[in-house]
Amino acid sequence: MTLHIPFDNSYATLPPRFFARQVASSVPAPRMIAWNDALAAELGITGGPDADVFAGNAVPDGAAPLAQVYAGHQFGGFSPQLGDGRALLLGEVVDRHGIHRDIQLKGSGPTPYSRRGDGKSWLGPVLREYILSEFMYAAGVPTTRALAAVATGETVYRDAPLPGGVLTRVAASHIRVGTFQYFAARQDVDALRALYDYTRARHFPDAETPLDLLEQVIAAQARLVAAWMATGFIHGVMNTDNTSLSGETIDYGPAAFIDVYHPQTVYSSIDRQGRYAYDNQANIIVWNMAQLASCLVPLAEDTQAPIEPFTAAVHAMPDLIRTEWRRAFGRKIGLRDAGPQDEAMISDLLDRMTAARADFTNTFAAMADGKPRDWFNDPALFDTWEAGWRKRLEAEENPAAVMRAVNPLMIPRNHLVEQVIAAAVDGDEAPFHALLVAGSHPFDTPPERFTRPPEPHEVVAATFCGT
Repeated sequence: MTLHIPFDNSYATLPPRFFARQVASSVPAPRMIAWNDALAAELGITGGPDADVFAGNAVPDGAAPLAQVYAGHQFGGFSPQLGDGRALLLGEVVDRHGIHRDIQLKGSGPTPYSRRGDGKSWLGPVLREYILSEFMYAAGVPTTRALAAVATGETVYRDAPLPGGVLTRVAASHIRVGTFQYFAARQDVDALRALYDYTRARHFPDAETPLDLLEQVIAAQARLVAAWMATGFIHGVMNTDNTSLSGETIDYGPAAFIDVYHPQTVYSSIDRQGRYAYDNQANIIVWNMAQLASCLVPLAEDTQAPIEPFTAAVHAMPDLIRTEWRRAFGRKIGLRDAGPQDEAMISDLLDRMTAARADFTNTFAAMADGKPRDWFNDPALFDTWEAGWRKRLEAEENPAAVMRAVNPLMIPRNHLVEQVIAAAVDGDEAPFHALLVAGSHPFDTPPERFTRPPEPHEVVAATFCGT
């Protein structure tokens, strides 16, 4: 059956300065590595995978391929023009829930925004994002998703010659804080208004004013970052161009998951100052929302005093994040709706986990069975916390069920991801598929090798973006 994608494109109707139209670069020998049947069905795609389409060699009927332009703060420094340097938006579909979803090729060749890059991806980042994004979806964290992974049959040069690949990413949209920054930096108020109207219609239809939109974006980002922290996830590059207005996790470059818990954990090789460390993510998202607020101020209806309400919305965000964090971690220890009085107990547990070098995922996975002390190198640190916790659980109904519903039994541990990438480069893709299956069902009991923390020689100290 011929592949059919029911495109219903809207971003391509925006003014031409929002994007550059082009097609992908051709590749010599495309081959499907992975295809997400369930997601394809959700998107109304029929006819099965087509390696030529998802490598970029063929443009499917109804597609309107384009590279989106945007700006962004990268590690605090502003770049007035970035954009899709190695990606193309094929178009959009309306899924079975009536929601517009983007279909994007990543690693499909250079665009006008490539900044002297080759626009290609090697296989490693393709497999990493496929595994991590599908795990995050299964774990209940808002995220972009992976539809297809294709080996291109070409060699991509980084530090060494490597096999090329293309990922097909599905997103609620690819509108970023940096998209607004691009037009704000140019004082292009007409484009800002068009982008605001488009974003409101697509994501926040009940936002009647720019301030309403900002507040709704802030709420979505607060939920997202709290979910990241409750999963032990570190994004690694929380630049404004990697902050999606839809509230989804986007761009899994040097992203990683904590093994031994420590709040200042950093994996990204390019984050030398710890700007995007685990515990700083809540601060950085507030900073990113301040940048969005500054872009929306020119659209404010109150032209006499437009800044104060936007400032107030941003200043209220830390308390909102704290509330979402408390709820997320409360459920991890069996509390259906943790209140302010529970914060000290949660924080005390995390402090003790830090002191005891406890494995983050396994400690919380063991909570429902009452065995987290096994993951403390000094079990007494857990024992002296346990009594207060158990007393608090007496007020809860079936706390074990609450914990089992939110505490994954496995994560795509950094060393496992690196191992499956290395195996795939050597021609063995079976480990990739095994980890993908386990990560797509993180609340089911996985093989022991997927729950075991890394041995000292397996520890991954740094992760890389792969561009």
